[in-house]
Amino acid sequence: MEMLLFGIWALLVLIPDPGASEERFEVSVWPDQALVKYGQSLTVNCSTTCPDPGPGGIETLLKKTEVGKGPQWKKFLLEDVTQNSILQCFFSCAGIQKDINLGITVYQPPEQVIVELQPAWVAVDEAFTVTCRVPRVTPLENLTLTLLQDDRELRRKKFRSLAMASQRAEVTINVKARWVDDRCNFSCRAELDLNSRRGGLFHSSSALQILRIFEFPQSPQIRVSSLLEVGMAETVSCKVARVFPAEEVMIHMFLGDQELSPFLFWEGDTIWANATIRAMEIGDQELSCLASLGPVEQKTSQPVYVYSFPPPILEMDEMYPLAGTEINVTCSGHILTSFSPTLRLQGAPDLPAPGEPAWLSLNASEEDDGRNLSCEASLEVQGQQLSKTAVIQLHVLYKPRFEESGCPGNQIWVEGMVQMLACVPKGNPTPVLMCTWNGTVFDLEVPQKATWNHSRTYCCTATNQLGSVSKHIEVLVKGLDKGVSSIILVIFRVAFVVGVIYMALIRNIWP
Repeated sequence: MEMLLFGIWALLVLIPDPGASEERFEVSVWPDQALVKYGQSLTVNCSTTCPDPGPGGIETLLKKTEVGKGPQWKKFLLEDVTQNSILQCFFSCAGIQKDINLGITVYQPPEQVIVELQPAWVAVDEAFTVTCRVPRVTPLENLTLTLLQDDRELRRKKFRSLAMASQRAEVTINVKARWVDDRCNFSCRAELDLNSRRGGLFHSSSALQILRIFEFPQSPQIRVSSLLEVGMAETVSCKVARVFPAEEVMIHMFLGDQELSPFLFWEGDTIWANATIRAMEIGDQELSCLASLGPVEQKTSQPVYVYSFPPPILEMDEMYPLAGTEINVTCSGHILTSFSPTLRLQGAPDLPAPGEPAWLSLNASEEDDGRNLSCEASLEVQGQQLSKTAVIQLHVLYKPRFEESGCPGNQIWVEGMVQMLACVPKGNPTPVLMCTWNGTVFDLEVPQKATWNHSRTYCCTATNQLGSVSKHIEVLVKGLDKGVSSIILVIFRVAFVVGVIYMALIRNIWP
């Protein structure tokens, strides 16, 4: 009996058990490592070695679609993958279920890299911040950001050791501004290294940001007179000193609401703006200068007072009086003068009261012809004493006359010398002069070579619209004195001897 039972057990051991192979089945998933670009799709194949598998598939929070299947496999399409997740692939075999997990990693290359300078214009020795950030990039643990100044590396930051919750694709440094940093280029390079995930290397760089360094410690200085005369052109200037860079300073100048058009020029760390103003309104106004450099503006204003002060009006009741005529001269302030001026008329016996005209009465004589009469107007404006002068010339009409000083009655000419008859008559209007001898008119315009024939008496007549007058002029022609003749002869002989010696020397030097 015992032998029978042992035989049956041995037989059962030797007969193959179909469930034994089913217990040793495997479940696998492809790909075994998933790296998906943000928003893209992924195809996953879930398979088993079970010869007759039961229910199988994948478990995931992602949108899935079965796109194929076989006896031992199933294929799924995962769409719009936007976040990391873990997928579970499972199959059952003979009532036993096995599964395997697939980690899905989403990546997003650093397509946009941004560098920010805060502020972009920095005063010398002040601190500024350079920030580099990448708005959309993942996974951050594979990201490296490098800040550059020109070609020099300022800082490199790797995100591998940071906790997931604190990760931001950003790096910031604080820098103290120096003169040499002006116009330096700042940039940032981002690298996403996915080689360990068989995804390759992605890199991108930011646009260049230019840092501007400036110095602007002083307010503009205005140079302008505190008093401006209405309608008169006046040059004003605005100066900004100890400024850098001076050539980039913008200057605007205003007189009240009127913007001026200044001419700018600079040298070293100083810039000037010159403008011509022409104030047209009387009263208090303000001249202002606004200087700007980058984000900084400084303004200086200076009050000015605009006044009206035309020259006084100087008048005569007769502009061309005859000699011996009584004339009246009047000086009065201009109607457009801001206040009543004080007038002082040359030759007037009394000083008039402010606002009153000054007058002078005189008997015009021949000596007054061409005389200048002047009148000075004085005015006090804003504590300053101003003055204007008007001048008028007196033209007295009188008959022609001869004076010995201008028309000598006896004139001596030297024989052989070029001579002209010296005679200039007085008179207003200017008289016409004519000289004759024995009925023949003597040409007064052309110089004459004196001969013995010029020794004679000429009759000269001066004529203008008021009358005429005549005078006899005796001309005597004399020869050269003996002493003078001897001197001329000696000079001639010396010149002759010098000429002979000079020719001899020339011949000896150049044979």
